[in-house]
Amino acid sequence: MKGIYNSILFFLFAANALQAQQIKPPFWDDIQKFKKQDSINMPAKNKILFVGSSSFTKWTDVQSYFPSYPILNRGFGGSSLTDVIRYSDEVIFNYHPKQIIIYCGDNDFAANDSVTVDTVVSRFKQLFAIIRNHYKKVPVAYISIKPSPSRQRLVPKFEEANNQVKKYLHKKRKAVFIDVFHAMLNTDSTPIKEIFTEDNLHMNAKGYAIWQKIIEPYLLK
Repeated sequence: MKGIYNSILFFLFAANALQAQQIKPPFWDDIQKFKKQDSINMPAKNKILFVGSSSFTKWTDVQSYFPSYPILNRGFGGSSLTDVIRYSDEVIFNYHPKQIIIYCGDNDFAANDSVTVDTVVSRFKQLFAIIRNHYKKVPVAYISIKPSPSRQRLVPKFEEANNQVKKYLHKKRKAVFIDVFHAMLNTDSTPIKEIFTEDNLHMNAKGYAIWQKIIEPYLLK
């Protein structure tokens, strides 16, 4: 009986170990794709790194918007600030950029209605501190959370988070806040639907054209 009992325990232990190996953190596969790309052709150092969520992921032709600047796009999925923090080694520090452009935060709010402005701003501050601990002098820019029509109920939270991050970065060296929020609103303060795709969440070329004009003056030559 003891032998059977030990065999059962061993089987359960092995099954749990196998299950643990199969559970992957969010966006694990996206990060592995980046690693595979890098193993084939490692990006050069000193590029302008775009990192964050799907507004960057879907900006697949971002280099054509900024032809005079060396851009490296490492936006992934519907990531939140906690995901960028989790994979900061892989999507930031692995590339030795000369400038870091961040777009992230709206997915943090969309994940759960209980997520507060203070929580999201705190996450950004944590990410910024991690970057500053690693790169003392690399300029960092944060693009404001955009007012997507599909998330209009969250827009007041977006606006308050943007204001708090702007105030925070104003006190930091080599850090800027890039406001795209207001340029994406109608005169009645509602989102301009014509600059979004059918999902009313992601932007079309008209939306990215707005971003281009606002972002380009902040990019390093």
